[in-house]
Amino acid sequence: MQVHRDLKHLPEFGNAIITIGTFDGVHAGHRFIIQQLEQAAAECDGETVIVTFDPHPREVLAPRPNNIRLLTTLPEKIALLERAGIDHLVVVPFTKAFSELSAREYLEDFLVARFKPHTIIIGYDHRFGHNREGGLELLEAEQQQYGFRLVEIPQQVVNDLTVSSTKIRKSLQEGEVLLANQLLEYPYFLSGTVVHGDKMGRQLGYPTANLHLKDERKLIPAEGIYAIWVDVPGHEAPQPAVMSIGFRPTFNGTDLRLEVHLFDFNEDLYGKELTVYFVEYIRANQKFDDIKDLIVQMDKDSAKSREILKAKV
Repeated sequence: MQVHRDLKHLPEFGNAIITIGTFDGVHAGHRFIIQQLEQAAAECDGETVIVTFDPHPREVLAPRPNNIRLLTTLPEKIALLERAGIDHLVVVPFTKAFSELSAREYLEDFLVARFKPHTIIIGYDHRFGHNREGGLELLEAEQQQYGFRLVEIPQQVVNDLTVSSTKIRKSLQEGEVLLANQLLEYPYFLSGTVVHGDKMGRQLGYPTANLHLKDERKLIPAEGIYAIWVDVPGHEAPQPAVMSIGFRPTFNGTDLRLEVHLFDFNEDLYGKELTVYFVEYIRANQKFDDIKDLIVQMDKDSAKSREILKAKV
């Protein structure tokens, strides 16, 4: 897959089959659209082209703290789309000026001039241009003049896509990892660098790798304990582990911690990047009055995680 970030130097696409969207999560619904792209491309010996935006349009049009919680960061999205077999991904720098293009400027100066599309596959309610003034009706009216074919994604499919992205976020925020993974069709994951903590886990017999996320916009699942797999640099196979997300109520913590305990593992991980794959939610966080009770519960959590992961192999 070729990734293009400079709109002024795009290649001459051969029978470009285009769709446009944020594609956050690259979930099951998005893969339906990708299948439509691939089928259309096969019919005309064309190239599949996905046009997406960075930063997310909401960050520019409605900037607020924590306004965006991404299922996939841009590098993650690129990797997933490449795995899906897309020919070209065009990452459009979304700016205030770009958002102020009129609908006709968007159509003529952006879509037609930059891509010369053979086919545009778009949702029935897709809006574009300043104040969202353009839509399917303009594309239908102009498709003959500009020589592209228009394929409308039906309302039911678009509604399913919207619900999926929203439902995945909601599921993760409620700890419903199994449902989120089902909608994604892959385990939800996040990556972070191992940083120094207060070594409390080591004192309890459960040394942990404390993760610092690369992108603060990445959605963090609900607080609690999880069974996970972990990609560790230098290891081909993912490592079994248990993860805690939370404020460590037993120790009156004030900052959110992402703590990973890898089973039967004794290597220095500081400064390394780990990728965590969420398999199943085990329990909510709780405050223990006695450290011994906490250790007993950690033993149970580890045993439960091992049991879950063993069943998933």
